[in-house]
Amino acid sequence: MSPPDLNTDEGRAAYRKELRGVGRPLRAGGLAMVVGAAMLILISRQGVVGPWAVNVSYFMLAAGWAMVIAAIWMRTRHHKRRLAEGL
Repeated sequence: MSPPDLNTDEGRAAYRKELRGVGRPLRAGGLAMVVGAAMLILISRQGVVGPWAVNVSYFMLAAGWAMVIAAIWMRTRHHKRRLAEGL
């Protein structure tokens, strides 16, 4: 793979698009889990679901944030590798 062309506006836009695609499913899934956990916490406060929901929501929060952090780590690692190719 050739190094990114960061000297032109088109090259920078293409590289930004490439970086946004790295880890996208993991990042989106993690954010969905965090939002789902927040909704589950709000529902459990209403008393609609049992006390198990709080424990499940804590697990979902932890797993969701771990997924988001993993996606950010993947994107950073990809960026470092791509820029190192140009050296």
